Amino acid sequence: MANLTKQRQKLRKYAALLISLFLFVSLAVGCGSEKNSAPAKEKTLNFSWAKDIGPLNPHLYNPNQMFAQALVYESLVQYSDDGKIIPWLAESWTISPDGKEYVFKLRKDVKFSDGTPFNAAAVKKNFDAVLANSKRHDWLAFIRQIKDTQVIDDNTFKLVLKDAYYPVLQELALIRPIRFLAPSQFPDNGNTGEGIKKPIGTGPWVLSEYKQGEVAVFVRNEHYWGTKPKIDKLVVKIIPDSGSRVVAFEKKELNLIYGNGSISLDAFKQLQQSGKYETKISAPLASRVVALNTNKGATQDIKVRQAVQHAFNKDAFVKGVLFGTEHKADTLLAANFPYCNLGLTPYEYSEAKAKALLDAAGWKEVPGKEFREKDGQVLELEFCFESTDAIQKSVAEVLQGDLKKIGIKVKLTGEELLSIVERQKNGNFNMIYSDTWGAPYDPHSLVGSMRAPGHADYQAQLGLPMKAEIDQLATEVLVTTDETKRQELYKQIFTTLHEQAVYLPLSYLANIAVYPKNVTGVTFMGSQYEIPFTNIDIQ
Repeated sequence: MANLTKQRQKLRKYAALLISLFLFVSLAVGCGSEKNSAPAKEKTLNFSWAKDIGPLNPHLYNPNQMFAQALVYESLVQYSDDGKIIPWLAESWTISPDGKEYVFKLRKDVKFSDGTPFNAAAVKKNFDAVLANSKRHDWLAFIRQIKDTQVIDDNTFKLVLKDAYYPVLQELALIRPIRFLAPSQFPDNGNTGEGIKKPIGTGPWVLSEYKQGEVAVFVRNEHYWGTKPKIDKLVVKIIPDSGSRVVAFEKKELNLIYGNGSISLDAFKQLQQSGKYETKISAPLASRVVALNTNKGATQDIKVRQAVQHAFNKDAFVKGVLFGTEHKADTLLAANFPYCNLGLTPYEYSEAKAKALLDAAGWKEVPGKEFREKDGQVLELEFCFESTDAIQKSVAEVLQGDLKKIGIKVKLTGEELLSIVERQKNGNFNMIYSDTWGAPYDPHSLVGSMRAPGHADYQAQLGLPMKAEIDQLATEVLVTTDETKRQELYKQIFTTLHEQAVYLPLSYLANIAVYPKNVTGVTFMGSQYEIPFTNIDIQ
């Protein structure tokens, strides 16, 4: 009996030991399982922009910011990095032999970010809303060419044109005005020109938080039909001053600087040379130019405009201000753009030629005075630019200095964007900073918009004796189906504008990017206005 009792006691000890071991292992496994199932850390990209993003109405312009509109809204087709038009919300299309009818087959797996379906009825509703406010879009010849919009079936949309307008697909790829708002977010009266309910599109991002003038937060669209963003959240902080943006970046409050004019190129070079960050420069995307008003003050005189062309030292500007990151521009559009390799003779830098032209125009040097005069009036030109843009500020200072050397006084007027836009509309400037739009706009959209009074190009050209002829050539070039004739028409337009010295080309601009080494996937797109946040990841 004694032995039996001892054996039972040993068994109890072993059982207790086994139970303890089992509980320990179970607890350890449980803890490990809990650790493995913990949610991944949210990836947030902190970015900055100089201006508030605006109400994000896809059918309107300023104060809506184009990069932000492109986050939320998509187009039927897209302009790819290599300059080709590729399918997007439309998976295919056919064009009638006469070039007047386009039939688009829409993707069947697309929803708006509120879960409602994207279909041909939604496409037509958006087209018709834009057409109902067609005067707002007079700058875009494509809108004026639309004759009819038709729903063929749920996934087929037909567009009928008045003429065989050749840049249809390029202009359908634009960020605005033909992108698609969810029908559920149209105002009750259907007029998106008066506003929208919420910015709901089919794009990869959804606006989740917005404090005007402070911050806009975008989150991933879980309904997105395409490749979803790698990061969870995009925070856009509104920082108007470029210097403050650099400080915020160095303090790690931002982890991406992107875009031309986002910071000074001096600051870009310093960040690049520090070795702490990754930096990139895109290929040339568009042109930096100064538009000279042929209809106001001293710039009405072609000799004064030509003098300005000869007086600006582009080589020094590119080297000293742009630090060699861009190439100087001798013509309004670079020769690699379609129809723009025209062999135009550049205006060489020559103070002597500039002074001789001013003498011939009657603006004489006055002993003891800094600036030229005619009939007791000082030769003064006002240069208008956007005050929050670091590059435009630098252009203003260099232009002022160079023109001073030939006796021209330059009044610098830096203003908020909306004030500059108003000057572009009413022509209240002698000289105004202007970028061309680049791909996929140039040259067709640029030339088409020259006929619209709401643009600086129209106002700058208004004093030309051949303005009506230029407008007629622009009308013809956009509807001709003859490639040889189209090339000749473009040559006439750009040669005339070059010889009349309407534009002072500065450089061919590029986008820049600066980011920490743990940020990956930063690339550039074919358009200067879109930022490919979808590709970006944080390690």
